[in-house]
Amino acid sequence: MNTLTTHSPRTSTHRAITPPPFDPYAKACPTRQLLDRIGDRWTVLVLGTLEGGPLRYSSISRAIEGISQKMLTQTLRALERDGLINRIAFPEIPPHVEYELTPLGHSLREVVRSLEDWCMDNMSAVLSSREDFDTNV
Repeated sequence: MNTLTTHSPRTSTHRAITPPPFDPYAKACPTRQLLDRIGDRWTVLVLGTLEGGPLRYSSISRAIEGISQKMLTQTLRALERDGLINRIAFPEIPPHVEYELTPLGHSLREVVRSLEDWCMDNMSAVLSSREDFDTNV
């Protein structure tokens, strides 16, 4: 656990300040927002698209069928804000911008890849269950 050490000018003692525990089940906890971001389908697809290395906006857009320009822009900005991707602007005319995963983004990509693998491995069973459910409703 990380602790911060502070020094009070009135005393010569040090006091360790422990950050509050994060609890995604608590309504106001910031981990809830992060889980929302990670669980977003566009986030998963952008992370997967950038796994192979830096790409331009247009390449990301072409790789992810069905994503609107607005949603791609919002997703890229949110991922950059969370430190999961870097936006690299090259000083050229016309402007050239690329996006790449940060080390934090790569670590999340490992987790997300497991979810993608699970989906692909179990999709037949899920489709079968959906069909059974729909015929019995």
